[in-house]
Amino acid sequence: MKSFNWHKEAEKQWDERAEFWNTNSRAMWDSGSRKTIIPFMEQYIEKGSTVADLGCGDGYGSFKLFQTGFNVTGVDISEDMIKRAKSRLEEDKLQFVQGDLVSLPLKDDSFDAIMAINSLEWVQVPAEGLKEMKRILKPGGNLCIGILGPTAKPRVNSYRRVYGEEVICNTMMPWEFEQLALESGWELIDGHGVWKREAEGKDLSSFPRDLQQALTFMWVFILKKPVE
Repeated sequence: MKSFNWHKEAEKQWDERAEFWNTNSRAMWDSGSRKTIIPFMEQYIEKGSTVADLGCGDGYGSFKLFQTGFNVTGVDISEDMIKRAKSRLEEDKLQFVQGDLVSLPLKDDSFDAIMAINSLEWVQVPAEGLKEMKRILKPGGNLCIGILGPTAKPRVNSYRRVYGEEVICNTMMPWEFEQLALESGWELIDGHGVWKREAEGKDLSSFPRDLQQALTFMWVFILKKPVE
């Protein structure tokens, strides 16, 4: 029986999804589930900072970061995604490279900030991906990371695990990620929910954070790498 290689399978499946992603990415960043992320980052990360966009897909989010005033390097496991990203625009302040989140082709302490939206869930061992993020981030640098909430439709990609089948989606919950981050030495700075339409406009501020997270499509965290 052929052994399952998470890395190779993830690369294959995201190559296959590249056309679908490319069709929908602009709407997600401009008016959909990701529209609040870059304005949220601007509250904590100075313009002109170097930002690694990990799991950049077709590069539209990286492009918006670049337009906002950041120096961006986008990384994705899919060769097809990276080709699409490069075809959009590539220059000194906006670069793209193919790479795996658990083995990034980037130098230690080389970025002021990281953006990683719905990407850590797609690695076999999230703790290893988070460790890599800390490795490439400068001391005192910020990580903006989005983790799929329990109501997010992309989580159905993990369903076949109940039959013992190999899947490439890790069903980590936002509160599990938060615990992992704290245990890994990160400092929690801020966070906010991206809600399903049914919850938009409702005042959920009185709910405990874990209950708020239980209603989300995605929870977006700002974390800081401590200065040691």
